[in-house]
Amino acid sequence: MESTGIVTPGFKDGSRTLGRTVDTASSGAHDAIDKVSDAAGPMVDRIASGAHQAVDKIAGAAGQAAETLSVKGGKLKNAQAQAMEQARIYVRGNPLAALGIAVAAGYLLSRLLRFR
Repeated sequence: MESTGIVTPGFKDGSRTLGRTVDTASSGAHDAIDKVSDAAGPMVDRIASGAHQAVDKIAGAAGQAAETLSVKGGKLKNAQAQAMEQARIYVRGNPLAALGIAVAAGYLLSRLLRFR
């Protein structure tokens, strides 16, 4: 069995970039809340505390979502590589059947696209 060596570059980089973007947005939100609370006084301190907690919860949820997307994307990439390898094995083992399937699929696609 041959190794396909299929690699999709940049997927984890996108996840890391998304994580950094979430962290940057969270820091910016905290800074804005601090500026407003310094100007308004003690009553706003309680509101600012609640706002900080809300920002932290949102940032945590966004970070978890980014991590989940990264994991699911990796699984999808592995499933694609496995499907391609299974297709290669089938075509090598049954070249005439694969050719017949390809011709039939091409014919059906040409008929479907002709009506549009």
